[in-house]
Amino acid sequence: MTGSGVFASEAKQSRDGEARIIIHSLFQATAALTASARAGRPVVLVSAPDAGGYVGPGWFQALVAAAREAAPDARCSTFLDCGENVGAALAALRAEVEGVIFTGRPDVARRLADIARQHRAHFETKRPVDALDLGEDFFATQEDLERRCAEFLG
Repeated sequence: MTGSGVFASEAKQSRDGEARIIIHSLFQATAALTASARAGRPVVLVSAPDAGGYVGPGWFQALVAAAREAAPDARCSTFLDCGENVGAALAALRAEVEGVIFTGRPDVARRLADIARQHRAHFETKRPVDALDLGEDFFATQEDLERRCAEFLG
């Protein structure tokens, strides 16, 4: 993970020059990291919206570990999007995910941010606004996914 500490931000691509790519599968994560390594640019892999509630932190961490193994030269950080699901956000923090996105009530977000800080996790309160979302490319070939990611990384 690049940087340290906790932050709440607009989740834009410009943070530390890292492009944000929303992934929905291991295939997509691997393509994003392969393109990242070839471009020599770090990326932020972000789960699909609300994924923390339906796939959970264990699945997400396993997906990230497998993608990193497939593209070991890539530099990336990750966020599990938990939407407004407090339980999913807490589970993600307990599981020590790198970053959590929580879009629920501000008072709850403040409490979760404090917990994230204690776990040394990054914390954001908004979904990425200028990310590449690979959701429509679920059945694309690895080559097409890598090309799309490479174009985005420009």
